[in-house]
Amino acid sequence: MAPPALSNLPLFAETMHPSISTEPYKSGDPALAYVDEEAETAPRFDNKYEERKYLKHRLAIAFRIFAQFGLSEGVAGHITLRDPVEPSSFWVNPFGLHFSLIRDADLIRVDHNGKVIEGGQNRRLNYAAYAIHAEIHKARPDVLCAAHSHSTYGRAMAATGRTLSMLTQDFCVFWDDHVRYENFAGLVLAPEEGQAIARVLGNKKAAILGNHGILTVGPTIEATVAWFVLFERCCQIQLLADASSTGTGIQLTTIGEDEARR
Repeated sequence: MAPPALSNLPLFAETMHPSISTEPYKSGDPALAYVDEEAETAPRFDNKYEERKYLKHRLAIAFRIFAQFGLSEGVAGHITLRDPVEPSSFWVNPFGLHFSLIRDADLIRVDHNGKVIEGGQNRRLNYAAYAIHAEIHKARPDVLCAAHSHSTYGRAMAATGRTLSMLTQDFCVFWDDHVRYENFAGLVLAPEEGQAIARVLGNKKAAILGNHGILTVGPTIEATVAWFVLFERCCQIQLLADASSTGTGIQLTTIGEDEARR
C-alpha cells in the first residue's frame, strides 16, 4: 500500500490543541503560556484496579520512550511501578524483552520477597531489578516509580568518580538532589547491595551508580522518566564540557549555590 500523499496529510496547525494560538510568536504573549489542565492533571480513581490499569499503560509507554531516546542496552535496565492495589509489590519488565516491544500485558508484578505474583507469558524476573527496586520502594514510600538503565552517557559519567557540576540551568534540577554510589561489586544480586543503594540515595531524586549507570525515582511515572532523560542529557553535556576545556587552560563556569537553589 502506497503512503499517503503529502498533500493529503493534515497541516500541523490543524492537529494542534485548539487552545494553542497559531498567531506569530510575540514575546510575553499569554497565549503561549496555556495550560491544558485536563492534560496536565493525572486522573483520580475511586477504583484501585482501574488506577492499576491506567498506570500499567503509562509504564509500558515509559519503556517505549526509553527505547525511542536510545536509553536501553540489550536486556539491561528496568523501570518499576509501585502497585496501587497492593503497595508491597511492584510492576516491572520481564527479563529478555526489549524496551521497544513492551506492552501492558507483558509487565509482571513482583512482591518484596522476589516472588512473581502475576503477569504476561514471560515471567522471568531480572533479579537485579528486584534487588535494587524492592529496597528503594521499601525505603521510599513517596516513590511511585524508579528507573535504571545502562545508558551511554550515564555509564560514561559513572566512570568519572564524580557528580554533576551546575553548568546550565537544566543541571539545577539536580542541585543537591543527586548522589554518587561508589561501591561497585558487579551485578546487583544481593538485597544488601540494594539496601546500600537505597541508603546512599536517601531522599534524592537521582543517583550515579559508580561504573554502572544512572537511576532516577519520582512520585509519578512521568516525573521519573522526564528526570531520567534530563539526567542522561546532563551527563552528556558534562562530559562534552569537560572534554572541550581539557588542556586549554579554560576553567568551566558553574552556577553559584544561591542561583542553583532557586
